Amino acid sequence: MRLNPAFAFTLILLSLMFGAGIVSASWGYALGRTALIGVRQPDARPSSGPTNYGDNPHRGAGLVILHEEDILKSVKARIEGNLQDTAPNRANVSE
Repeated sequence: MRLNPAFAFTLILLSLMFGAGIVSASWGYALGRTALIGVRQPDARPSSGPTNYGDNPHRGAGLVILHEEDILKSVKARIEGNLQDTAPNRANVSE
C-alpha cells in the first residue's frame, strides 16, 4: 500500500502545528509565571471594612463641591486673558 504524498504532507504540517502549540503554551506559561514572582494575594479582603458609612462622621470631610456657574466664569476669564479671579468659590459639603 502506497502512502499518498498529500496525506503525508498534511500529517507533517499537523504535527508541526501541534508541536508549535505545545511550545508556545509552555513558553507563555513560563513567561507568565516569572512575571508574577513576588505577587501575593492580600492578607485581608478590601471589602471586609465597615459597610455602614452612616456611623462614620469623617466620611466626605475633605470633599469640596464646586458650583458650575463659578467654574464657567473661571474658564471664560481664562479664555479672555483675565487671570485675576480664576479661582472658583468653593462650597462646603454641609451646605
